[in-house]
Amino acid sequence: MDFFANFLNILLWSLWFFIWISFIFLVIRFVIDVFRDKSIGVFAKILWTLLLVLLPVLGALIYIFARGKGMAERDVADAEAMRAAQVEYTKGLMSEAGPAGEIKAAKDLLDSGAITAEEYEAIKAKALA
Repeated sequence: MDFFANFLNILLWSLWFFIWISFIFLVIRFVIDVFRDKSIGVFAKILWTLLLVLLPVLGALIYIFARGKGMAERDVADAEAMRAAQVEYTKGLMSEAGPAGEIKAAKDLLDSGAITAEEYEAIKAKALA
């Protein structure tokens, strides 16, 4: 009987520990979001930060209700910007890399008249070798 009581106490203590650590991360996330928001001024940022640091439970609840939608919109906008940057970076890699990119560049030079057909064939053979 004593084992189960101790085991339940350990589980409850672990649960509360997890809740407190999660809450600390949540408050830090809110403070980061305050400084990420460009629509509010410096004075409002200071007030939100003080509220979140001095009264974290009340401040977190107020922040969620007052600014939660804007926080979600900023997250979506940041994710879309990151995705667009990744797609653009990947397109750049695909067009520049490998023999196909070299042959395409040589073909463009041939079409523009910058190189002759023999030079194009030499570049193409070098790229495929």
